[in-house]
Amino acid sequence: MQNGGYNHRHHYLHELSTMPKQDLDALSDFGKRLVSLRKEAGYTQVDLAKELDVSQRMISYYEGHPEFPPSSLLPKLSGVLNVSIDELLGVKAIKKGKKPDSRLKRRFQQIEKLPSNKRRQLVQVIDTYLEAAQLHSS
Repeated sequence: MQNGGYNHRHHYLHELSTMPKQDLDALSDFGKRLVSLRKEAGYTQVDLAKELDVSQRMISYYEGHPEFPPSSLLPKLSGVLNVSIDELLGVKAIKKGKKPDSRLKRRFQQIEKLPSNKRRQLVQVIDTYLEAAQLHSS
C-alpha cells in the first residue's frame, strides 16, 4: 500500500500558495497602468496599501483584474501616485517627465517627525554622503 496522499496534497497546496510574478500582458489596461505608476512612484504593493489604508490583496486585485477601484478611492490613489484621475483611468495620456521620488519624500517626512537630536545626526550623515559624492564627480 502506497501512502503518498499527504505528500502529494502538500506539494499541490504548496504550488497553489506561491504567487507567480504578474504577467503585464495579461493584465487589464487599468492594471498595467496601476503597476507602472506604482513602481514609478517607488511603492511596493504593501507600501501603497498602507498609504491608502487598504489591504495589499486589494492592490494586487486591482492590478490583476479588469475592475476599477471604488470611486471613493480614486482621488487618494491619484494623489499618492501624483497623477490625475483621468491619467489613472486612461482617459488622458500620462504626462511624461521626471517626477519626484516619493520614497525619498516619505523618508524625509519620517525624519521630520524624529526628535531634533536624531534629525541632526541624520542630516550630518546625509551631508557626509553628499560631500563624498561631489568629490567623486569632480
